[in-house]
Amino acid sequence: MLTSNDIIREGHPTLRETAQEVAMPPSAEDREILEKMLRYLKDSQNPDLAEEYDLRPGVGLAAPQINVSKRMIAVHFEDEGKQYSYGLFNPKIISHSVQQSFLASGEGCLSVDRPVPGYVPRHSKIRVKAVDLEGNHLDLRLKGMAAIVFQHEIDHLNGVMFYDRMSENEPFSIPKDAVAVER
Repeated sequence: MLTSNDIIREGHPTLRETAQEVAMPPSAEDREILEKMLRYLKDSQNPDLAEEYDLRPGVGLAAPQINVSKRMIAVHFEDEGKQYSYGLFNPKIISHSVQQSFLASGEGCLSVDRPVPGYVPRHSKIRVKAVDLEGNHLDLRLKGMAAIVFQHEIDHLNGVMFYDRMSENEPFSIPKDAVAVER
């Protein structure tokens, strides 16, 4: 079982590396790691388990955040009545909208223990291809909160932290015509 102690914090060099592709089919070890990442997210959203095991609630987790430099992400959240619960190998954004969006409440990260106020510009719509835990090849079209969560986690695979995308001088600046996404 993963706990908050297994998540590395900002400043750790693995968070700035470009993660390696996962060989297909994935090894039993890689599948087990990804299953544990997804289980962490589910458990962290259960108030009783989160308290019992001191789990910081999260909606997404990338393998580099547990010091595994491989292209794997897990997400578990609901947006606009749809449940997103995936463990994904080698997720890749293959197209995106020109229009941007941002999370109105700002973004947070399980690897960042401090508040970082401001808006993170993201693409409003993205298309992601990946392989899930069952070996299915997925082609996901995402918008709103889902697009933001996936972009945040895929950024981790490329050594990018969410605050790298914020305006350093004007963290609350809003890109022209950007859509605010409420959480």
